[in-house]
Amino acid sequence: MNRIENGAALDEMRALMAEALMQQEKKVVVCCGTGCVSGGSLKIFDRLKELCDEAGLKNCIELGLEPGHTDVGLKRSGCNGFCEMGPLLHIQPLNVIYTRVKLEDCEEIFEKSVKNNEVVERLLYRQGEKVYRSEEDIPFYKLQTRNVLESCGESDATDIAEYIARDGYQALKKVLTGMTPEEVCEVIDKSGLRGRGGAGFPTGRKWKSVLRQKEPKHYVVCNGDEGDPGAFMDRSVMEGDPHKMIEGMLIAAYATRSDEGYIYVRAEYPLAVQRLQIAIDKATQCGLLGDHILGTDFSFHLHINKGAGAFVCGEGSALTSSIEGNRGMPRVKPPRTVEQGLFGKPTVLNNVETFANVSKIILKGYEWYRSMGTEKSPGTKAFALTGNVVNTGLIEVPMGTTLRTIIYDIGGGIRDGKAFKAVQIGGPSGGCLCKPEHLDLPLDFDSLQKIGAMIGSGGLVVMDEDSCMVEVARFFMNFTQRESCGKCVPCREGTKRMLEILERIVRGQGQESDIELLELLSDTVTNTALCGLGKTAANPVVSTLKYFRDEYEAHIIDKRCPAKACQQMKRFEIDPELCKGCTKCARNCPVNAIEGSAKNPHKVLQDKCIKCGTCMDNCKFEAIREVW
Repeated sequence: MNRIENGAALDEMRALMAEALMQQEKKVVVCCGTGCVSGGSLKIFDRLKELCDEAGLKNCIELGLEPGHTDVGLKRSGCNGFCEMGPLLHIQPLNVIYTRVKLEDCEEIFEKSVKNNEVVERLLYRQGEKVYRSEEDIPFYKLQTRNVLESCGESDATDIAEYIARDGYQALKKVLTGMTPEEVCEVIDKSGLRGRGGAGFPTGRKWKSVLRQKEPKHYVVCNGDEGDPGAFMDRSVMEGDPHKMIEGMLIAAYATRSDEGYIYVRAEYPLAVQRLQIAIDKATQCGLLGDHILGTDFSFHLHINKGAGAFVCGEGSALTSSIEGNRGMPRVKPPRTVEQGLFGKPTVLNNVETFANVSKIILKGYEWYRSMGTEKSPGTKAFALTGNVVNTGLIEVPMGTTLRTIIYDIGGGIRDGKAFKAVQIGGPSGGCLCKPEHLDLPLDFDSLQKIGAMIGSGGLVVMDEDSCMVEVARFFMNFTQRESCGKCVPCREGTKRMLEILERIVRGQGQESDIELLELLSDTVTNTALCGLGKTAANPVVSTLKYFRDEYEAHIIDKRCPAKACQQMKRFEIDPELCKGCTKCARNCPVNAIEGSAKNPHKVLQDKCIKCGTCMDNCKFEAIREVW
């Protein structure tokens, strides 16, 4: 694609590419987000390409959109969201979505759907007796409002021409040709857009703070680190619609008089890094990045910085320190990042989802954005829905949507008909929501803050009745402790002591003073840690103690796990009435934890038993049982 010299040339390119998109008689979109790639979608894509080539059908893989192309638009998209049902495949104009597609399905799909406009019924999504043909009819999608994710799963993730055909970079043209930086900041401020990385700080206010700085050099930085376990919202945007994020960064750069930016993305996201680099290269080639963008005086150069995967680098000052080549550790504030951020210069730092909201706000206006969500938390929010829920995946809903809607209507309810117990929201820094009224709590920044929880980046881990909440707290504390940068004593030592206590409790060695000690340590770490990550490290412990104190007491006092999940609290006992003294259990025990003589009842030595269950597996008289 040639360099786009001005706004008129961009409009001409949009019209040309939109027509080319319409001319494609068939559009076959294979979900090639990380989840579906792990399920073999790249092999499915390659096989469909082979079938097109063998049939003499022209497809738009190498060149992207091409005017006059009327055969097959075969595309690799980003994450379509319905990860539970992947690999996924869309076919237009049939308006069908196929689920759990396998390599051996390709021939039938090609012959029936691509060549003859017939539907492969067995690949359609089913819920009970009901069969769903189109995406918009499936409950998982029907109740969503996809703004940030609208093109993920629908368009070619690596084709800038298709992004332009779908009004891409029109918002950039609008601000460059008709708005001042102050006006752009004001629109974003009036929209009420708040940072989607977790803190929820007003984006427009942050941009205005950077714009006010007299230092001539400003930076724009995108936080794509996304370190929360179970979270993959930002990754999916970077993989599936990278230009939307880049356009948001360009608008932020213009609004804050910045000429240089960085995308900080963890190296464990290789597909995101690859597609970001392709997007940057193509945007630079088209003149949408670099010097004198769209023929104006505005210039912006964008770089990718790969992080090593440190959770603490999700914190702003640690992130900028890592980009500078130093160890990623937070610093004392003030000064804030908006005053002295990257290389000591004023810096706009937002996450991927925040930047991906910007272009539509500019194009449609702040009133449009405020029409969704709540008064103080407008817009939509992407969540990664995982755990013991029927439909796991990536969703986007208006702020203020309830947990009940997300878990039961979109997520399809709890797996195997079990009872809902809790949901961990906000990752390791969040908390557990579990009371019946929590299901009807609107998910927005302020409502969650009132009950001691937080949205965080948007991870939702659903737990059923078989989940042990003490073990959940131990799991997240183990993660937080390992990821502590070690700079401040409260986080470095406090989380370590808390983890030791929790590990002792789930082993059945808890003491009655442990609950009080956990509460004391939680309070100390929260109030004295250096950075935001340290200050929220105790949240999983605090919330589980608040709502599930009885489970802690059962572990400590009764030496039992009510959920029957903590394996080290399980005991194996031999019923002397049923034991025949055959010695088979003792002979097969790997640690000699069974005593007894032949033809006499045996006994398990609890202090030596490793809970492996070999004895029970070898007892043909069913004399050995698990005791919780």
